[in-house]
Amino acid sequence: MTEPQAPRRRAPGMSTEQRREMILQSALPLVAEYGNRVTTAQIARAAGIGEATIFRVFADKEELLRACIARALDPSHLMRQLETISLEQPLDDRLLEAAEALQAHLGRMGAVVGALHSTGMHAQRTPPGPGSPAPDRARSQAETKAAVAELFEPDKDRLRLPVSVATDAFLGFMFARGRSPLAPEVTTADLVDLFLHGALAR
Repeated sequence: MTEPQAPRRRAPGMSTEQRREMILQSALPLVAEYGNRVTTAQIARAAGIGEATIFRVFADKEELLRACIARALDPSHLMRQLETISLEQPLDDRLLEAAEALQAHLGRMGAVVGALHSTGMHAQRTPPGPGSPAPDRARSQAETKAAVAELFEPDKDRLRLPVSVATDAFLGFMFARGRSPLAPEVTTADLVDLFLHGALAR
């Protein structure tokens, strides 16, 4: 005689915020690839959900795209990466990690906003949807600068310039690369070395 099986338990349902996060994570790479031409059916397949589920969280496709823009511009992930860089490392290594985090953030931002702009959606004029507050650009810039300045602090006595000036120069160096990409053979490590040690061969 077989023993009766225990009743199967259903997995706990996602909260609205969890479902929203899952959809955004699936949507971002598709938006970066297809821009405004991405379909909610494509996003649903990538998320492993029914298309109708998207519209339980977002009013329409435009609201979903606005949320993608807000997420791409959100510096929170960048800040978490900068804050985890160990100050016990040499300055070169600290700045290399910071440069890679900055470039990844700029890449995500440029891919999403650029793809939407090229397919007819002017992202900078589009307000975020509900639950996606507009990034405060001045505040995020100040927070990024403070986090990078902290990376210079252990070596401030070795710097030729005050920490704040070195920080501004480093950020300008990294942001300039984002606007004008260099040859593929020029690595991030090359740029950090150039910033710290100059253009003359040692």
